[in-house]
Amino acid sequence: MKTIEINTAQKVTIQYELASLGNRFMSYFIDILVMSGIITFLSILGSSAIGSSDSYTLFLYLILAPIFIFYTLASEILMNGQSLGKKAMGLKVVKLNGDAPTSQDYFMRWMFRFIDIFMSLGSVGSLLINASPKSQRLGGLLSGTTVIRTTSQRTFTLNDILKISTLDTYQPTFPQIRKFNEQDMLFIKKSLERERRYPNQAHKKAIKELSDHVSEQLNISPIPKDRSKFLRTLINDYIVLTR
Repeated sequence: MKTIEINTAQKVTIQYELASLGNRFMSYFIDILVMSGIITFLSILGSSAIGSSDSYTLFLYLILAPIFIFYTLASEILMNGQSLGKKAMGLKVVKLNGDAPTSQDYFMRWMFRFIDIFMSLGSVGSLLINASPKSQRLGGLLSGTTVIRTTSQRTFTLNDILKISTLDTYQPTFPQIRKFNEQDMLFIKKSLERERRYPNQAHKKAIKELSDHVSEQLNISPIPKDRSKFLRTLINDYIVLTR
């Protein structure tokens, strides 16, 4: 799984999962279905409303063709780097320098789709995405953008939490953790997992802020210095007290 670090405008480094070729293909397939549905609906509507074949041909070139051609460009500009397919797959276009992509960036990506996807039947785009360390096709390379996952591919359930080993004689350190619910603990577990996998300053700061918030909610003072260990202890306590 490829990842990338991006410095935000606040000088914070955040690590993201790069969209895989499979992710991007599925988002493209969903977009094709969406476009096909729109075009089919408008075609039926147009054929019933327009009598002559000449008028229908004009309707085809002026209305239906632009939808197919400009769908992706318009979607990414209007939906902040996402099309309906990307949104469904949890993908988004971002700039490598941390800035928000501009309309010119989206236009550059869209323009080179004709080489990356259409003229080469997707072979150029596929080869570049697999070969590039930042999963960029030609349009992404020239615009300084790439496609990331907005959510982690891994999901957590209560079974993930219950895999944490505990002893029957385990004595809870923070019994007030029973105030929290399963979703709270899943969120803490997910935050710890991301900090373990991506040990950068952004995730360490997130763990610190999370432990501060939890301590405040549970009236725990002083807060242990090892914030990650503190949160893991809370998870263990929760399991023992509620299982």
